[in-house]
Amino acid sequence: MLEIQDLTLKYGQSQILHGISLTAEPGKVTGIMGTNGVGKTSLLKAMAGRHPFSGGSIRLNGTDLGHPTAFAAAKAGIAYVPQGREVFPLMTVEENMQTGFACLGSGDRQIPDRIFDLFPILKDFLHRRGGDLSGGQQQQLAIARALITQPKVLLLDEPTEGIQPSIIKQIGRVIEVLREEGEIAIILVEQYFDFAVGLADQVFVMNRGQVTFNSANPKGDRDALLESVSI
Repeated sequence: MLEIQDLTLKYGQSQILHGISLTAEPGKVTGIMGTNGVGKTSLLKAMAGRHPFSGGSIRLNGTDLGHPTAFAAAKAGIAYVPQGREVFPLMTVEENMQTGFACLGSGDRQIPDRIFDLFPILKDFLHRRGGDLSGGQQQQLAIARALITQPKVLLLDEPTEGIQPSIIKQIGRVIEVLREEGEIAIILVEQYFDFAVGLADQVFVMNRGQVTFNSANPKGDRDALLESVSI
């Protein structure tokens, strides 16, 4: 389980996050929603060790991670799929996935067949360059690369952005499979309201760097969620 307690974060003199607290459990999808600029991506970057936070704590399965670097966070089991995907355009699909080996022991450095069960298109495109893939294919590659790290927590930042509807549905099915397996805690930052509410087991709504509403029953609280996200 990932536990975030009283997390604060600053960019220079500007405070972006104000005492964020939340938990994410294995086998559940935790949605984080809100309009642009409220701190959702900054929160994920803090969890992933990509931006130092100024206060609070991050605990994974009871262990305080301190202020981890990106590598230390990945090594601990936090995988981050960033907005924009960050696929290496001149590397092949296979080489892009192999970059996920960096935080694994030598005996685990292989692409499991399960990846191709989840994303069959990647097997056909192994030798294509990442930059030659469509946006939806790159998103599948980015998620696959994260799963190769054998994460305990999967952070997804706007996975449906700029993606065609057929691949949005496939990504939704992959998230459902991962939830049903019960081994990974999934944190989903998403502005596509129906997608997020349809998948999430709990939702936190952010506004101006704070959690302003939360629900443990997103489908039942749909109207209240929609109103809180729109504020």
